[in-house]
This record gives sequence, C-alpha cells and structure tokens, in this order.
Amino acid sequence: MARRSPVLFAWLLCGTLDICYAAVSSVLRGGTVSSMLHGVASGPFGDGAQQWGIGGDLAGLATHYAIMAAMVAAWFFVARRWITLTIWPWWLTGTLYGLLLYVVMNGIVLPLRFGLPFPPADLVKGAIALFPHIFFIGLPLAWLTRKDAH
Repeated sequence: MARRSPVLFAWLLCGTLDICYAAVSSVLRGGTVSSMLHGVASGPFGDGAQQWGIGGDLAGLATHYAIMAAMVAAWFFVARRWITLTIWPWWLTGTLYGLLLYVVMNGIVLPLRFGLPFPPADLVKGAIALFPHIFFIGLPLAWLTRKDAH
C-alpha cells in the first residue's frame, strides 16, 4: 500500500482552497477565472501571458501551484526543525504563518513585479487579500501538522 504524503496532501488542499477562493473572488468582482489565471501567469511570464488563451490559463494554474508548493514546503521545512510550531496552538501558528505569507507576497513579490503599493491604500482590500493567506494556507497547514494529530 502506498504511503500517504502529508506534504503532497497539504499542497493540494491549500492550493485548491486558495485557487477556488481566487476564482470566486474574481467572478464576484466582475472578472473571469480566465483573466485571473492570465494575471497569475503574467507574474513570471510577463504581460504577454494575457494573450495566451487556454495556454495562459494553464500557465497561471501551474504558477499558482508552484508558488503554493514553495509555501507548503517552507512550512514543513521549518515545522520539522522547530517543533514549537506543532506544539503551540495551531490557530496561533497558522494565523502567524498566513500573516507572514501575506507580507512576503503583498509587501515584496507583488510590489517588485507589478509595482503595487504596500501597505495597500484601501485597507478593506488589504484585509480581503489577507483572508486566504490565513484561512486557506496558514490554518490548514498548522492544523495538519499539530502535535496532537500524530
């Protein structure tokens, strides 16, 4: 019987929760899932990815899951070396990790690539951007690796 991989499961879970949130959020703001995915693809591939059709959709999805792989791998790397992350309350460590991811993505990555301001001028939009980092990445990772789960 194949051995279950907690890292793979966490990557698929967090990646899927986050991309579903992004898709629903895009549609609610009047956009499309395709334009959101093209926007994600334009990060590493440049603005030309906006014109790639379904290729841009697939590149955006691949980019999203690649970023999520880095986020999940970083959590597991640190959690396996700093046991405190699995002993402290999972809701605390998950919230702190989600906040860290938000600061890295919105305070470093997006300003460097797209010139977006940080902190955002619109604090409501900032809070909306913070939500998935905490609830769909940080908290699930902390819950999956908590000490009492083993």
